[in-house]
Amino acid sequence: MAHRILISGAGIAGPALACWLVDAGWDVTVVERDERLRDDGQNVDVRGAGREAVQRLGIEDEILARNTTETGTEFVNADGKPAASFDQDGDDGPTAELEILRGQLADVLHDRSADADYRFGDRIDTVEDHETHATVRFAAGDERDFDVVAIAEGQRSRTRDRLFDGVRLDALNVDIAYATIPRGPDDTDRWRVFVATDGRQVHLRPDNLGTIRAMLAFQTEPKGFDRLEPAEQIAVLRDRFAGAGWETERILDALSDSNLFYESLAQVRVPKWSTGRVVLLGDAAHCVTPLAGLGTSLALIGAYILAGELTSDDDHRAAFDRYEQRLRPLAEDVRALPPGVPGIAYPDSKLGGDLLRLGAKVAASPVGRALASVTPSSKSDFELPDYPSDALRRS
Repeated sequence: MAHRILISGAGIAGPALACWLVDAGWDVTVVERDERLRDDGQNVDVRGAGREAVQRLGIEDEILARNTTETGTEFVNADGKPAASFDQDGDDGPTAELEILRGQLADVLHDRSADADYRFGDRIDTVEDHETHATVRFAAGDERDFDVVAIAEGQRSRTRDRLFDGVRLDALNVDIAYATIPRGPDDTDRWRVFVATDGRQVHLRPDNLGTIRAMLAFQTEPKGFDRLEPAEQIAVLRDRFAGAGWETERILDALSDSNLFYESLAQVRVPKWSTGRVVLLGDAAHCVTPLAGLGTSLALIGAYILAGELTSDDDHRAAFDRYEQRLRPLAEDVRALPPGVPGIAYPDSKLGGDLLRLGAKVAASPVGRALASVTPSSKSDFELPDYPSDALRRS
């Protein structure tokens, strides 16, 4: 009988794991509380070992075909003129070669794992761990037995919080609102970043749908704004970003029709990523937040490693332990923010913003790029392990 796995969460990490295990002949069920696959979301990128993972999965060309059209990144002054510019250059720099909208990447992974049983509009109610299996009761009322359960529900996973002890969310005191707004005549194919005063940032990024992805980010003590209704969040943003300058008013005016998504950044820390027959995957295990970057790549790498370990050993506990031993050091390395971040990225004064733009200009210079290229980093040195299963060696 095929191994049975329940994956909770149909974002990036969950469907990626489903892809590998469907190929390996597992009986895969994916449960997602939303009624359908979420097609919203902002730009995400795939870099380093994450790119190798999608190459092995055979979906790199599909990701490239859905490129957001972003050709580079600019830090701009209040008048919109570039103060520093970074061209897209492979996996180096703010804009990667594999830039894709989060919803479109989820769609690629969902199609690739179409042989899995996707249950939308449902969720895990309880998990009962037994010696030979785990019994899951769903909110819809039915029960099913699985060999293992993977929780890939994201940063604020409710199932994780019920089943795991010692979960900690370390607030970074930064809130970000994401919005999709109409493209204007002055918009470009660059990711444009404006650092305003009073701890605020304004971002505009192109997409492949003829619209613009906007971000409003600001420093704040945790106040629960992410739990407010959208209309209340819009009121917070309009108050917080009044007079920020550049394209801010245009973004604020468009928020009511923008498919707004709001989050308060926090890094997830869990003492152990597994308990019994349940294992954590993706942001539920190690959310590093957009400030650290590489969250999407970590999700793809983690899905590959977890699948590889599960298909290499019938002892799920040993497989879980090896998965964590391989991935946790990389996740800890990624989550380690540079000194002064996030504060230095969200200056209070005009002088602070000018200095930040000057620093970006230096980093974008030939000398700055040369120095960055010789700086050692275990993040880029990570190598995917090889597994004996033919499904995990597919290219």
